[in-house]
Amino acid sequence: MSIEKVIVLEDDAIIRANLENFLRRQRYDVASAPTLAAARDYLNKDNFDLIFMDMRLPDGESIDLLKELQTRPQKPLAVVMTGFGSVESAVDCMKNGAFDYLIKPFSMEQIEVTLRKAQDFNQLLKVNHFLSQDTDDGEHELIGRSAAMENLRSLIRKVARTQATVLIQGESGTGKELVARALYRESPRASAPFIKVNCAAVPENLIESEFFGHEKGSFTGALSKREGRFELAHGGTILLDEISEISPAVQAKLLRVLQERELERVGGNRTIKVDVRVIATTNRDLAQSVEKKEFRQDLFFRLNVVPVPVPALRERREDIPVLAGEFMKRFARKHGVHIKGFTDSAAQTLLDHNWPGNIRELQNVVERAVILCGDNGMLETEHLGLAINSPSATISSTPPAATGTSSVSSLSGGEFSTLAELEKRQILAALERCNGNRTHAAKMLDVSIRTLRNKLHEYNGTSPKSEDEPESVES
Repeated sequence: MSIEKVIVLEDDAIIRANLENFLRRQRYDVASAPTLAAARDYLNKDNFDLIFMDMRLPDGESIDLLKELQTRPQKPLAVVMTGFGSVESAVDCMKNGAFDYLIKPFSMEQIEVTLRKAQDFNQLLKVNHFLSQDTDDGEHELIGRSAAMENLRSLIRKVARTQATVLIQGESGTGKELVARALYRESPRASAPFIKVNCAAVPENLIESEFFGHEKGSFTGALSKREGRFELAHGGTILLDEISEISPAVQAKLLRVLQERELERVGGNRTIKVDVRVIATTNRDLAQSVEKKEFRQDLFFRLNVVPVPVPALRERREDIPVLAGEFMKRFARKHGVHIKGFTDSAAQTLLDHNWPGNIRELQNVVERAVILCGDNGMLETEHLGLAINSPSATISSTPPAATGTSSVSSLSGGEFSTLAELEKRQILAALERCNGNRTHAAKMLDVSIRTLRNKLHEYNGTSPKSEDEPESVES
């Protein structure tokens, strides 16, 4: 609930008492103020979400307080009440920041309508503020003509129209967030908020506050009340990206939200009901994480109501020319150059590569090629920067569907590394280049420090620690 603390600024004792009692029955925290001085005193001590103010008061006009509120960083929505209403007065109040304007006598039904409008407006403001900080690039299309992609689109259409919790599983870089956005866009909640939390990017000591919000003073640095992502997503959808990275303590609290659809902010005791559809993503096998006691089994069952697997790029090679062509156009526009296309050898190199980084790797390779190629050129093999004799190039590929590019001939077999071996080799190489500094290596590999730490423990055959660890390892 975004509206919680309310001031009733009214000098008529009967009207003030009736309004206070009604608001308290609706479970709002209410402060009573018969004068402007009393209201200013409350506002200087605490943050309020809404103020009902009489137009004329013993110590002045409410229009003066309205003007003062506009200069505050934390200002409540203001509802002006008057028994001497006029069009000129209403316009003047609205120009100075009033949210609503009520003529006395008013009914409690009118107050209910005003409260609902204020709730919706307050949530909209907070969601818009959150979305304005989102770095989403606006590209949401699931590109591909392969059977695997057609099956994925069909599954999305079936699942989207339900309210079921969805767990999207796939390797890093396969486009799990795009799948989540497709589920949202095709759902009945498409006009409501879509709020994303990158669980791997939020520090462990802040993830609970990020999920559920916090009250003022609940911890050092909590200077004001803050709604969590679940509250912002009320009525809509929340995406819990890389859900496998949250700690066991937060897993237990998240389970309660999924079961009861209610939460309490950090440092608070108010139970807040939320109506949210949950979509989670992971690049790990959560069933294995459950077996290793790294992830709660009951939470896994709650999240895995409808599993949606996203295929790796090497499992749908016929989509590579389509994706590469789309990325070429996109990055040519972005960098202001004209590219004619790929040479046959460059197209063949793209098809032969095993793409351990999936679509994200293909995207980066094509952008680099566009930049190196320059204007009015063809993208050559050397622009791609892919090792032709790499182990991945020895893997035979399936001929793509007819797309206007050359078909791929089957390459001779031979010894090659597994994907896990390639991943380990890359991680250790990054650590060596960064002199053992995990933070720098994680940035180089485009993974979270927590993911890198878990991989290193996996290689060493140990369990991840919950406390801080040194940033270097023996290699």
